[in-house]
Amino acid sequence: MDRELQRLEAVDRFKQLDPAIVTDLNELVKLAAQICNAPIAIITLLDKDTQWFKAAVGTNIAQTPRRTAFCNYTIKQENVVIVPDLSIDQRYKDNPLVTGDLKARFYAGAPLTTKEGHNIGSLCVVDTQSRGLEDHQRNTLNVLSKQVINLMELNWNLKILAEKNEEHKQHKKTLEESEIKLNAVFNSTADLHVLVDKQLEILAFNQPASNYIFNIYQKHIAIGDRILNYVDQKVKNHFIKYFAIALKDKTIQHELLLRAGTGFECWREIKFVPIKNNDGEIIGVALNSVDITKRKQQEEQINIQNEALTRIAIIQSHELRRPVASLLGLMHLMKLEEIDFGYFNILEITVNELDEKIRIIVEDSEKTINAPLSIVA
Repeated sequence: MDRELQRLEAVDRFKQLDPAIVTDLNELVKLAAQICNAPIAIITLLDKDTQWFKAAVGTNIAQTPRRTAFCNYTIKQENVVIVPDLSIDQRYKDNPLVTGDLKARFYAGAPLTTKEGHNIGSLCVVDTQSRGLEDHQRNTLNVLSKQVINLMELNWNLKILAEKNEEHKQHKKTLEESEIKLNAVFNSTADLHVLVDKQLEILAFNQPASNYIFNIYQKHIAIGDRILNYVDQKVKNHFIKYFAIALKDKTIQHELLLRAGTGFECWREIKFVPIKNNDGEIIGVALNSVDITKRKQQEEQINIQNEALTRIAIIQSHELRRPVASLLGLMHLMKLEEIDFGYFNILEITVNELDEKIRIIVEDSEKTINAPLSIVA
């Protein structure tokens, strides 16, 4: 970036000063005027088009066009600039501040240099009489200019600190609000949610998980506990296997029958979901557990019903059809022997109808048995 653009950016930092800092700067210009025995002392900032007076004694001017600023030459120097007689100096003699009502004749200015090395303005003294400065006055003006820039830098740093502090407060408030919402969602479900790190230690859990653990194990779950302390010994190996799969960035879901020494028993569907940090690195596993005991009980009841239907179908297909088959066989023999009587045809039709009805019943039973399970949660 161009050096002048960098300097102008530095000037912009100090255009808005806190009232307390302005008060201190006014005290410094009074001191500069007294020590240098000058009627006018000014702290200036030079931006692209304007010279701003940030503190002054002996004048009520707040700003001037930059083209008329004596400090245009001062900001190009490293040390105090002294002009004994402005009216005969080729750089200043035609300046309106010299030729106009002010009739400035003497000027001495020390550049205001930021810590980055940019000269943004000056601490200067002006007199209407041609004159010079003693060495101690020159040195004092130089020291005071450093105090001016230190105060202005302090003002800027305090402003930035205040803004950062406000940002921090807002960020903290946002995080707290997000955490409240997250906890509301986290704890509003009956499902169990537990976050576990790669070492199988618990990072977080919701209230339903805490209640569940206490009801089964009479223990209060805590962050840092090993999750295996709350896993049934009979399914521990399965649990470790599924956990390892999740750590390889694969979500896995499985049904486990959990038992406790108290005689408690329930079925739970557990989902193992890998969790990652902002860099995409897997740092643990989220365990989401749903109670499916009722569904399993319904499945078992349906299985029992299907077994009963199977037995009925066997009875239907064998026990009921056996006598009908015998009748059909006898009638077939009677036909072969050409034995006939008046009701033979009626009997034959009735037996065949009975056989057809039994066949339909058997087929319907088999369809019911083979139908998909219908579970109502």
